[in-house]
Amino acid sequence: MARLQRMQQIADGYVAAQKYAGIEWRVERGGEEFIAGSSGVADVATGRAIPDGAIYRIYSMTKPIVSVLALLLAEQGKLRLYDMLAQYDRRFAAPRVLTSAGDIQPLLRPILVEDLLTHRGGFTYEFIHGCHVAQYYREAEIIGNSQRTLDEMMGALAEQPLAFQPGSHWRYSVCTDVLAHVCQRAADKPLGELLEELIFRPLGMSDTAFGVASDQLDRLMPMYGVGDLRALPPLEVTPQTLEPMAADDMYPHDQQDVFQRGGHGLFSTLKDYSAFARMLIDGRGPDGEPLISRAMHKMMQANRIPADQLPLKIGANALPGYGWGLTGRVALDAGQLNTLSGEGEFGWAGAASTHFWVDPAERLSGVIMTQYLGASLPLADDLRTAAYQALP
Repeated sequence: MARLQRMQQIADGYVAAQKYAGIEWRVERGGEEFIAGSSGVADVATGRAIPDGAIYRIYSMTKPIVSVLALLLAEQGKLRLYDMLAQYDRRFAAPRVLTSAGDIQPLLRPILVEDLLTHRGGFTYEFIHGCHVAQYYREAEIIGNSQRTLDEMMGALAEQPLAFQPGSHWRYSVCTDVLAHVCQRAADKPLGELLEELIFRPLGMSDTAFGVASDQLDRLMPMYGVGDLRALPPLEVTPQTLEPMAADDMYPHDQQDVFQRGGHGLFSTLKDYSAFARMLIDGRGPDGEPLISRAMHKMMQANRIPADQLPLKIGANALPGYGWGLTGRVALDAGQLNTLSGEGEFGWAGAASTHFWVDPAERLSGVIMTQYLGASLPLADDLRTAAYQALP
């Protein structure tokens, strides 16, 4: 039927206009394939086709996976949402708070694990436009230095001032990197080992890791775009051309023992991430057994951001109609949403234009994969709209 072809038509249009090189997508309903397809090529210069099992740098789609890890550890009693960050790392015991007016304030309350899950810990990113602390992150190369271990990254971060009092604002940030650090300390195991044991192996995510083996490099998709995370997000719609870029300096494929992060860093495939999104519909793994308890699954979807801290904004870019749960954005009010979705839909995206969403009410999940860093065009919104339009 024509409505089932809309995603293909939209993707083909973007590829024909040379805005994206190659795009893959998979939408499932009730755990079964509903719409899936691909368009374009892996390499526009050579015309090399998208390989079977193409591997993508998923950037911030790492965050929901690490957030689920933290919830699983909470279910095991290894950490709690009300635990203080300083319990796990004393370097964060007495951070300074630098106000936008330039004043230094003492901490009014500790940073909690819940703050890390909800991006209200007082941290920021070096690319957040208008943030008065971002310049200090840039100078310290908080996300720019991929040669540090996660623990070393935390040492540099602990020396920076907080941008606001914990809990007082929502600001997209390195909170999930700090959360990953807490998970390591709480479980006394490396982050990659925890993810493999508690998420990847149970869900059959065999191609998801913090690196790519040398004999699998032919499956790694080339990257296009702006070339630097610190140039994000774009403040205005700019020409989008397929400029190839080297991603290994900031997102290395061959240093997984060192380059482990919570906010970005994972490599994955359409198949693997679809397995993760499928699990999020009801919390169950492929064997039908709960990976996340029914109670935690319900709790993680609830909005935790007060009304006076909405709408969510990443720099100048707002997300009207959305709140934030324990794993990512969650649609609260269809009357405020400016793209087609369903109330209760949740998910997130990556800086290189990857995207996923889960709609438990519709038992719908979708994953979009491509590799363009800093895109200003609404590929994900257009494809998600087409998926909802196709529902009977």
